Amino acid sequence: MKPRLDPWVFGITAVIVIGFVVWGIVHQSSLNTVGENTLGWITTNLGWLFILAATGFVLFAIYLAVSKYGKIPLGREGEKPEFRTVSWIAMMFSAGMGIGLMFFGANEPLSHYVNAPPEMSAQDVRTAMATTMFHWGFHPWAMYAVVGLAIAYSTYRLGRGQLLSAVFAPFLGNKTNGPIGRIIDILAIFATLFGTVASLGLGALQIGSGMTKVGWLDEPSTMLLVGVIAVLTAAFVASAVSGIAKGIQWLSNINMVLALILAVFVFVVGPTVFIMNLLPTTLGAYLNDFTAFSARSSATVDSAGQDWLAGWTIFYWAWWVSWTPFVGLFLAKISRGRTIREFVIGVMIVPSTVSLLWFCVFGGTAIRQQSQGANISLDNSEDTLFDVLGNLPWTAIASTLVMLLVAIFFVSGADSASIVMGSLSQRGAHEPSRWVTIFWGVLTGTVAAMLLAISGDDALNGIQQMAIIAALPFVVVMIGMCVALYRDLRRDPLIVARDELTQQVDEHISKQAGEIETNSGDFPVITEEQIVRDEKVNPNSEARSADARSTTESGSQ
Repeated sequence: MKPRLDPWVFGITAVIVIGFVVWGIVHQSSLNTVGENTLGWITTNLGWLFILAATGFVLFAIYLAVSKYGKIPLGREGEKPEFRTVSWIAMMFSAGMGIGLMFFGANEPLSHYVNAPPEMSAQDVRTAMATTMFHWGFHPWAMYAVVGLAIAYSTYRLGRGQLLSAVFAPFLGNKTNGPIGRIIDILAIFATLFGTVASLGLGALQIGSGMTKVGWLDEPSTMLLVGVIAVLTAAFVASAVSGIAKGIQWLSNINMVLALILAVFVFVVGPTVFIMNLLPTTLGAYLNDFTAFSARSSATVDSAGQDWLAGWTIFYWAWWVSWTPFVGLFLAKISRGRTIREFVIGVMIVPSTVSLLWFCVFGGTAIRQQSQGANISLDNSEDTLFDVLGNLPWTAIASTLVMLLVAIFFVSGADSASIVMGSLSQRGAHEPSRWVTIFWGVLTGTVAAMLLAISGDDALNGIQQMAIIAALPFVVVMIGMCVALYRDLRRDPLIVARDELTQQVDEHISKQAGEIETNSGDFPVITEEQIVRDEKVNPNSEARSADARSTTESGSQ
């Protein structure tokens, strides 16, 4: 059956995004000013919302995994997973944050080491690594997990449409197809588009920096970066129209192998012993500081600390939120047949462990080089990794591999985003029409190119601004999805059957206890005279007689 286009969701979203592009082209300074003012208001007045929500998602996901709901399958009873576990992990990791790890893998730990977070000491390896893991560990993957769970359960367990609005059926009922449901899907497309734009911008900046470091050009111009975006856009659109089983799975498996080769290379030729020592230090510091970092807000820091929170923690939480619609829907698409417990463990534990290893290898190498006097750039985030590789053997080969990885990571993530935006535009179609997928892919590339062009030297901040602004309304949507999912899970057939069985067992035990209490008066009472008379006829051990007497005496008391 040919997918049907939702004219309201597609039309309203397309018009607003195209209007945004026109605004940026016609009045660049006006768009920059509005973006800066809006971002300042959000981080000042609503930063607490991102901080509280992010921690809440972690607690909620863990609760679902360890509770009675963990055994519920995301599909029919006995249904087996569609993809092998290795491919499943590779796809969700590539779609989730692969390009971010390439961009920040060496930069963020070194940044926190040189310029410490609020109320922390500089040159502290423990603080630098714990802060990095806080931004890349359980919090982002918990966000992906709760949205993915809500969509997968609603779609494959309850048979609803593959839409974010369908998750709200416990509240809206049939009105999920009405105005409120369409607003939810429109917000999801907005968040997806601008989250993908942020990733595309980061990828283009890093590829341009790599071309400079390996000597292919002197300085990456704006036109070159726009050209890089055009090439990447064409690649991920081609991958998207080929479908998940072909394009995305193939690219994800390739990327996992190439990323492993790069990490092993840096581990072997870099400070191997230091990296090995850094692993337990980072894990222990992250787990120890988890609660304190989760509670850090503008109330406990000065103005410089507020700027740090806005540029790091709040940006990350907003960026992850902006990725949740398409990563969550993508995770739902590839996780049919798995249980809630398996899903949460796979989505939270495995990628967090990979992030731990990745940051210890690349961040540890950067910190070690810096402490030994190497000059590694922190002014331009996109240069840091290439500066680290410049102090290792085979620099040109390793740098070329980085650029290839960035490109493939982005393609494997952005094609997922294009499919999801197409699906949301066509009433949750499992395989959206090619022209709709191509439209959203091209529009994403256009917005990214425009933001790079109008932001100039401050391109990274301009991209971050739009990601945070677009993510704000979707935080509220995610909170509502958690509540709706919990209401659905309480009525799941497995849970209802379990509760009924538990009630029957409790009633049976209560009934048996009542019968024992009622019949207790029929038991004969043994007196001390009877014990003495019995001992004369049939003598027993002294211990047994003593036990009997003590029982009788305690009863008489």
